Amino acid sequence: MKFKELIKVTGLPAVIASLCCLSPLVLVLFGLSTVAFASSLSDVLYGQYKWIFRAVGLFFLLISLGIYFWKERGICSIDEVKKHRREIINKTLLFIIVGILAYIFFLYVIVHYAGVFLGIWENYS
Repeated sequence: MKFKELIKVTGLPAVIASLCCLSPLVLVLFGLSTVAFASSLSDVLYGQYKWIFRAVGLFFLLISLGIYFWKERGICSIDEVKKHRREIINKTLLFIIVGILAYIFFLYVIVHYAGVFLGIWENYS
């Protein structure tokens, strides 16, 4: 298992799951929004809709897993799934764990401190 494969499969779903707080940052960085509007938008998106973003991120993680096993590994039929059952289970668990850790790191470290730097939300630590 290469690190590049882990990032390729889990990177986009982690970013999609973090869009509740990333989208206000993008709006401020492109000059399409004020800091006050971005702060209220992030409060609404993270407060009321964070589970929807997390569910969509998990959905995209499952889709990227399917694409990985189908395209990269060539597992296309039920017989091949039965042959590679242990590999599929182990890699799926690994990708889910890495995806959750990538989501936590990206949202609660990178996006949080970028928002603190831009003044969108306060630093509570």
